[in-house]
Amino acid sequence: MKIALLSRNKNLYSSRRLIEAAEQRGHEVRVLDVLRCYMNIASHRPTIHFKGESLTGFDAVIPRIGASVTFYGTSVLRQFEVMGVYPLNESVAISRSRDKLRSMQLLSRKGLGMPVTGFANKPDDIKDLIKMVGGAPLVIKLLEGTQGIGVVLAETQKAAESVIEGFMGVKAEILVQEFIKEAGGSDIRCLVVGGKVVAAMRRQAAEGEFRSNLHRGGSASLIKITPEERSTAVRAAKVMGLNVAGVDLLRSNHGPVIMEVNSSPGLQGIEEATGKDIAGMIINFIENNRKEGKTATKGKG
Repeated sequence: MKIALLSRNKNLYSSRRLIEAAEQRGHEVRVLDVLRCYMNIASHRPTIHFKGESLTGFDAVIPRIGASVTFYGTSVLRQFEVMGVYPLNESVAISRSRDKLRSMQLLSRKGLGMPVTGFANKPDDIKDLIKMVGGAPLVIKLLEGTQGIGVVLAETQKAAESVIEGFMGVKAEILVQEFIKEAGGSDIRCLVVGGKVVAAMRRQAAEGEFRSNLHRGGSASLIKITPEERSTAVRAAKVMGLNVAGVDLLRSNHGPVIMEVNSSPGLQGIEEATGKDIAGMIINFIENNRKEGKTATKGKG
């Protein structure tokens, strides 16, 4: 197969591992900086150009699109789909998962467990918004934040009011969520490939920190997940329409709750924690499922 890897940095661990896994299996990989791609949107011969060259002959495309370039990145991916190239994750599914509010509404509609979440534009009563999610302590999140950036733990009513007022003062879109204290600063990252949890790790926040992201100094370790946690992760990926997803769960007193569904999960932490060849599993999935023009959400925008 000839595979396009949409990545702005081919030296990142996840990109390197996907290239290695594909080449070990005899495939050709072309790394493309998504921001350097440009498109001819025509009815009969849609094309993508890169540095003056028309990109043709690709069998599959692996999107590793950063959150900061989601709009343009999914536009390029959509153009590959229009050209009949098989996407590992589809543009619609990535857009769904990147919109925190939309993704939580979709998960809620399917009855999946989540922290109680509030969303408002200009509430007449911030106190009521805080009360709605169970009061302080609570978590306030920027809708556009990634890797723990823009996530604040407000431990008191006054602190919550001040932070919410501050974010709204600069017209930032935020979610207000209940704080799952019993999780103890840890979460579970489940890696889903093709409707199966192929690996799981426990991420523990650094001392004095409540965010367990590895980018924030958290540590990773192997964990055995429950059947309910496994089912929740698989269902969450399916609701988003993602073939490959990192589903972040918290263990609450009322069962697993979903924090986030990530469409471009990093491979380093989970491969090192579990010793599994996740990159190889992803390439195997493409080999077994690739078909020209095969996109489950084709035509749905």
